[in-house]
Amino acid sequence: MRFDIFCSLTQAQPGGVLPPHATVLRNFLEQAQVADRLGFGTVWVAGSHFSSELQRAHRRPVIPHWRGEIGLNTDFCQLAGQVLARTQRIAVGSAIMNIVGQGGPLAAAERVAALLGRHGLDPGERRRIRVGFAGGRFDYVSRLSGVLPRTGWEREAWPQVRSAVAAEAAEIFVRLPAGETLASDDVPEAELGPEHFDDPDAYRRTRKAGAPAGDRIVVPRRWEFEAVRAVPEIARPDLLELVTGSRDPALQARLNRFRPVKVFNLSITPAAVIEATHARMDRMYHPAGGPWRRGYMPRTVFVFLQDEPRRSVGGNRAAAREDAEMRLAAYWRALEGTLDPARIASAADNALVGTAADIAEQITGRFHPEDRLMLWFDFFTHDSRRVCEQMESFMTAVVPRLPQPYSSPYDCRAHTE
Repeated sequence: MRFDIFCSLTQAQPGGVLPPHATVLRNFLEQAQVADRLGFGTVWVAGSHFSSELQRAHRRPVIPHWRGEIGLNTDFCQLAGQVLARTQRIAVGSAIMNIVGQGGPLAAAERVAALLGRHGLDPGERRRIRVGFAGGRFDYVSRLSGVLPRTGWEREAWPQVRSAVAAEAAEIFVRLPAGETLASDDVPEAELGPEHFDDPDAYRRTRKAGAPAGDRIVVPRRWEFEAVRAVPEIARPDLLELVTGSRDPALQARLNRFRPVKVFNLSITPAAVIEATHARMDRMYHPAGGPWRRGYMPRTVFVFLQDEPRRSVGGNRAAAREDAEMRLAAYWRALEGTLDPARIASAADNALVGTAADIAEQITGRFHPEDRLMLWFDFFTHDSRRVCEQMESFMTAVVPRLPQPYSSPYDCRAHTE
């Protein structure tokens, strides 16, 4: 089993106190260094853009109940450089990079090429840059970047058009860092059909307004450009891994026609979907990446670990449960209206909560021994000392309790997989 950490860089308000942005950034760098020392494999970093606090006053706020900033990592490539300079063995990943906003996929591909061009200069470097990417969760970021409906029919079918735009961006982004020369004409225009609409009437209205030829609605390309190539050349392409944040099977297959692209899945994803994704990726994963492995689909997991020696087992369990309930409740209230309640309940059920022994038992009962877990210790808290203590307790008290093959001789710090 592979153990990574996930860091949100969130300026939340547990206890009603909003720390300065500099404190959040310093906490993150401290946690990355501790994770490196402890032997975690990868530090995955959430991405965000512009002030989510300010967007609460927009005409169409996306997260109106969130106080503070939902994320302070606005440029993964720059932040990755800071982590790599301060650590020795840990890899760095984005979870996720928005490739639609902030200049779109061409600008994103060039930033990645610049990062990898510098990172691969040392022939002895083995640490991977794991770039998770998608179209972005919050639509206000796309709007601020000028990605808006262009016609009346696009406004009518904006959720479907937005997905098509994200797929177009994903193909451009995947192909450019591979050194390919690419023009916009090389990327096919998307077509919408009735299968893309839950409401047949909505499809008929859109089709009529879009004046398509035949039964398909053509979505004109968002990005028009002549032949381009990203520079600098990535001399060590083995150090770059791409991971799509899309759950769309068709897009996963489309991207794997060009190069190996792995897949994200959240801990709140139902087990049946997880297993179906593994089975599908086993068939469609690009052959250049070798056989598909379960560790190629990282999964976020909340961790609420209490193992204080001065407390009883029951006291630690109660403290962990209280901590989990407090932070989860605050988080869901802040994101009210943006998440499906059923998925919220599933997330709470899938969190790792309790003593070291409890969490070791929960891992073996819920996960496959070849899974890759992105452990979320900093969830809705700014107590960096406590976060670092929990990371250390996990590696020193949880992992040794795991049976074979969960606790294998694999060294998370080797980064050969």
